[in-house]
Parts: sequence; C-alpha cells; structure tokens
Amino acid sequence: MADAPKIHIDSDWKAQAQAEKQKLSEHAAKAPAKAAAGAPGAGGMPAASFETLINTMATQALFAMGAIPDPRTGQRMQHLDLARHHIDMLTVIEQKTKGNLTEEETTTLSTVIYELRTRYIQMASAARGG
Repeated sequence: MADAPKIHIDSDWKAQAQAEKQKLSEHAAKAPAKAAAGAPGAGGMPAASFETLINTMATQALFAMGAIPDPRTGQRMQHLDLARHHIDMLTVIEQKTKGNLTEEETTTLSTVIYELRTRYIQMASAARGG
C-alpha cells in the first residue's frame, strides 16, 4: 500500500467547505419562512391564497359543465347539478366575504361568478334542447 494516495487538506479548502456549509444552513433556515408565507410547496402545489381558492372552484365548475375534459379519460362529462353547486359555493364565498376583500379580489370573484353563470345557462339550455 505504498502507492495509496495521500489526502492533503489545505486551509483554503476547509474555509470553502465551511462557507458552503454556512450558506446551506442559511438557505435551510429561510425555507420554513417561505412555506409559512404561502410559497409553493412540495409537488408544485400553488400557494394558498384567495385567488387560488376562486380558481379551484371555477375549474371544478367548468369541469362539471364539460368544458374541461377528464385528464384520465380525455372525455368531457356534464354534471350540471354539480356545476351549479360549485357556482353556488362561489356565491356563498362572495356573500360571506363582502366588505373584507380588496377591490381586485371583489372584481375577480364577481367576474368569475358572472362568467360561470352565463356559461351554465348556455349549457343548461342546450341540454334541454332550447
């Protein structure tokens, strides 16, 4: 074993490793603060916010109206009762948050509800043959 490599650690390398370790520690300490502030979590989930809530409910309503195909089958399914339920839930959110939203949130919510109702009426009329 006379040919075994010798490990030589100089002070520059030690200093660099220590600096990297410190940087990683600082980064890890900041990560929980970001998660608490609503940053996207593991798996690419969107931040929890009022906008995300409204978008989720609107997407569910559109899915139930058949506007969005099922990602597993590619088929569009219409469940108008379920679509109406999601629209009604958005209306409850609108009523219960009245006076507590920013102007932008109020406008977004009322616009989403209006557009979903309009689309629902069109779909329900078509389903009845009218």
